[in-house]
Amino acid sequence: MDKSGNMPKKNFLSFQIDPAKFATASDAEKAQQVTQRQSVSYMRDAMRRLRANKLAMFCLCLLIFITLIAIIVPYIYPYTYTQQDVSAKHLMPFEYSRKEQARIDNGEFVFPHIMGTDNLGRDYCIRVIYGTRISLMVGFVAALIVVIIGIIYGSISGYFGGKVDLIMMRIVDIIYSLPDVLIVILLSVAIKDFISTSTNDLIIRLGPGMISIFIVFGLLYWVSMARQVRGQVLSIKEQEYVLAARATGASAAHIIRKHMLPNCISVIIITAAMQIPSAIFTESFLSFVGLGVSMPMPSLGSLASDARSGLISYPYLLLFPAMAIFLIVLSFNLLGNGLRDAFDPKLRS
Repeated sequence: MDKSGNMPKKNFLSFQIDPAKFATASDAEKAQQVTQRQSVSYMRDAMRRLRANKLAMFCLCLLIFITLIAIIVPYIYPYTYTQQDVSAKHLMPFEYSRKEQARIDNGEFVFPHIMGTDNLGRDYCIRVIYGTRISLMVGFVAALIVVIIGIIYGSISGYFGGKVDLIMMRIVDIIYSLPDVLIVILLSVAIKDFISTSTNDLIIRLGPGMISIFIVFGLLYWVSMARQVRGQVLSIKEQEYVLAARATGASAAHIIRKHMLPNCISVIIITAAMQIPSAIFTESFLSFVGLGVSMPMPSLGSLASDARSGLISYPYLLLFPAMAIFLIVLSFNLLGNGLRDAFDPKLRS
């Protein structure tokens, strides 16, 4: 435009485009060229997609609620998981024994047995809560073990490739063929002698069953994570930024830590989230057959096993631990599905 705001006329000898054929864009047309959505990072976009999944968020809130109960309630609950009252055997939920009813009649407050009592007069609610704490602890510890070992093993195998990858993957195939239950039994027998001579209170309370379960998770259950990470690293290591990092003289550990693992974070999170319910179910199964935590520490699997003898007369003793296992495992599975949908770009609409 000239100083007066008019479009200049085209010289008839010029080969330039005639400016008179163009019009100034209006404000509405300029607004159409503005980016419709603010640019966000991959992680923030995945979290936005996860928050939009109402079922996954409900499961996450439920798991947080269950975890808070398992952590906080034992400190304020009036009963302990070892406290026995022979006069209060096999009480129904919110039922009082004769001795407790007499105390109530005398004006004394007696906290109710929310889930009843077992065959030894122990409050069943606090035992289910402690069993839930054990199951959650096993799930998170197992996921931590799987993540650490699987990331290290899978990234090394995928990055170096060749004979290194061939040998490491054959080791994974061998580990896949090992029977985990048999190894738990063998380790339980082998660890008993170690615990009998140990002075560590934590080791003594966990017992041979729990320690053997943790060892088995460290020996066997990381192979799935390793394969997932290896597959991601094999596809990432051919990218240009990895070649540029090699050209600058960066070490293999630096490239894996700074360039490859951040791009594998979605696979790591999804696999870890799916590993937690698998570990919880495995621990419950092993406790059900008597290979879990040592008595008198309760586990959801051992509680369900003890309830079999009185299944006809006292079905609620099996219902509560079974329902706890069901809610925890189902919530973790649905949350894992939500994480997979949020982090997988192929599912983005």
